[in-house]
Amino acid sequence: MKKTTVMTAVLCAAALIVTVCGVFLLVSLSAYSGAGEINGWDMMFMMPGSALSVAAAALLLTDCACIALAAVLIVSYIRTGRALKNNVEKKPERFSRLMKIDREGVSGKTAYNDRTDLSSFCDGFRDFAAADMGLYYDKSVIRSYVAGMACTHLIILQGISGTGKTSLPFAFGKYVCRDAAVTPVQPGWKDRSDLLGYYNEFTDSYTETELLCKLYEADLCDDVFTVVLDEMNIARVEYYFAEFLSLLELPDGPDRRVRVTADSRDNDPALFENGDLRLSDNVWFVGTANNDDSTLAISDKVYDRAFVIELNGRCRPFTANGSGRSHVSASRLKEMFREATLNNPMSERIRVIFEQTDAYLTEHFGISAGNRVIRQAERFIPVFTACGGTEDEAADILICRKILRRLENINPVYCRDGADGLIRFLNGVFGGYAPENSVNYVRRFKAVN
Repeated sequence: MKKTTVMTAVLCAAALIVTVCGVFLLVSLSAYSGAGEINGWDMMFMMPGSALSVAAAALLLTDCACIALAAVLIVSYIRTGRALKNNVEKKPERFSRLMKIDREGVSGKTAYNDRTDLSSFCDGFRDFAAADMGLYYDKSVIRSYVAGMACTHLIILQGISGTGKTSLPFAFGKYVCRDAAVTPVQPGWKDRSDLLGYYNEFTDSYTETELLCKLYEADLCDDVFTVVLDEMNIARVEYYFAEFLSLLELPDGPDRRVRVTADSRDNDPALFENGDLRLSDNVWFVGTANNDDSTLAISDKVYDRAFVIELNGRCRPFTANGSGRSHVSASRLKEMFREATLNNPMSERIRVIFEQTDAYLTEHFGISAGNRVIRQAERFIPVFTACGGTEDEAADILICRKILRRLENINPVYCRDGADGLIRFLNGVFGGYAPENSVNYVRRFKAVN
């Protein structure tokens, strides 16, 4: 661009000089007299008239050549300027991976197999994990996992290492024909950019994470998507996952949008709206949590919004017949959840157990279940029952994971002193059913010195 400007200026100056010289020669020729008189111009050039004619013609041709070259360079200059202007106005794509999804669509889309029920779905998943992947889980764990999906979009699998916490959602992704997106959490994570990526000003592009791509794909189809936050408590969950915790509390709709960029462009991905992406209702987050010195405590804010499953032991291997995968759609899965809630509502007896347990814990330990736990119970217990379990077992699991867990915020010595009374109460309120999960949880406080 600079070279073109300089060359144009030089040629224009040369053409001007040649033009001036030509004018002088033409004036000299016009002033030459046939009488042989010598005028001022002849004295200046000291050249005969014929030589001056040749010089004038040469200068005229040179002048025309300079003007022609200058015109060519000016046209080239204008075209180059327009091309650069167009390049500036047409910015490059910031989201290369998301734009590729827009062009090619979602991979792996096949017909859904929605002719199933929750009991068959759970049994098929358990057999598939055992026969095809060599992973063995108790029926109660499988039922809790599926029923947990009915009451929240955040499930936490916690326990000792090596019990299959990460393998469970990974196998579930294989079973529903949509591989889970495993995202290893890093200790330095603090905000949503660690999950979704960040904008690079130097390259004018966005560094897209696998999680962002999965969230984008989820908004384009009806598959069941699973996002695994591996070792989620190695960083502060309420920091990097804060925006998602708030969005997951909202009903599915246009308000469930996560901010990706601060501005918007015409060539941004098709599903973006003012830099926001809708958080679709067919995405479930599954966090794995270890309890050791390298991890941080998970706050009550996170626990209240999640469903917690304890994996503290291995299931004994069993013989399973591979039943194959079940490519169920998210719509059908949520429909089965609604059907279970309508057809098997929580009984009044179980509701009384929750009310009495809440009253006992409030009186003796100063803790309360809260309205969120009751709402989750109204969805979890019917679905757990439809998966093949019983109401008493579902209530026992929910009381253990959602209510008794609050005892950890109290002085352990005080909990130890009240443990026997709490165990007697739990056995009595459930009647003929032995609430093993709740009783075993309370017994751990008796070992406190």
